[in-house]
Amino acid sequence: MEKRTLGNAGLTVSAIGLGCMGMTSAYGPAGNRQDMIALMHAAVERGVTFFDTAEAYGPFVNEELVGEALAPVRDRVVIATKFGFDIDLQTGERRGGVNSRPEHIKAVAEAALKRLKTERIDLFYQHRVDPAVPMEEVAGAVRDLIAEGKVGHFGLSEAGVASIRSAHAVHPVAALQSEYSLWWREPEAEILPTCEELGIGFVPFSPLGKGFLSGKIDAGTTFGKDDFRSIVPRFSVEARAANQALVDRLGAIAAVKQVTPAQIALAWLLSRKPWIVPIPGTTKLHRLQENLAAVDVVLTAAELQQIEAELARIEVVGDRYPAQLAALTGR
Repeated sequence: MEKRTLGNAGLTVSAIGLGCMGMTSAYGPAGNRQDMIALMHAAVERGVTFFDTAEAYGPFVNEELVGEALAPVRDRVVIATKFGFDIDLQTGERRGGVNSRPEHIKAVAEAALKRLKTERIDLFYQHRVDPAVPMEEVAGAVRDLIAEGKVGHFGLSEAGVASIRSAHAVHPVAALQSEYSLWWREPEAEILPTCEELGIGFVPFSPLGKGFLSGKIDAGTTFGKDDFRSIVPRFSVEARAANQALVDRLGAIAAVKQVTPAQIALAWLLSRKPWIVPIPGTTKLHRLQENLAAVDVVLTAAELQQIEAELARIEVVGDRYPAQLAALTGR
């Protein structure tokens, strides 16, 4: 597996990581625990060293799963988790909104260390910007945790340029995790240039458009009430029907190259910058193998130009988040 470096601090990880959220929540019923542990072990065996979780996934149960699965190979992997939502650390009750008060950040870190069965969180992201807490205080709290050896690197998620700059001025930001894919390219306008200027790695989540870019979802697909996509405007029946044109074009390009649409989508992301590391999630071994094989898909300059030309003719329909969740991003 190819390796890549996130940020100027030298955080080296596999070129493709594994997003673990869907193993316990968000996209339907949780996977069988032992099956998910086996899947993470299979990922490690195939060279994956970068695993992504968060206290909010569950809450807590995803970190517990990741901690149990990776404990036997802890010295071979990089674990990223997140703080920033207002969750009761005793009960797991979601109190609504965000909370990045320094004392809360430190309490979240202590709890995450126990759930992850580790002495250090390799990469600690602020999950969403808290407008009530100056970014300088947030970065200062993580800097303290780094000085204590409890955290390795500082990250941000879905933060805007002003927040990134304010945080980075206090302590270097190793990575920014935000949505980025062939059907959500907003980071190209300001975020990616800022990351390049400051030497910050970029970790795209939902690199396959929450599964849509795999070509396995269409207007006839149904989502259960426990599937996050059931409330996402971009996944309404009408939007999926309109967006099918993008997947059709992606499929045609993939067919010529004798790979899958998902592999084209991931290879495209990898081609953008050498400091971009996508973290597709899955609960299935064959999908893991398919995703990881994207590292070996090389897109030529002509093929990249073709993808740009094809997609320029297609307008993606539907917002990526409901309004209340969209309000938490880009701040």
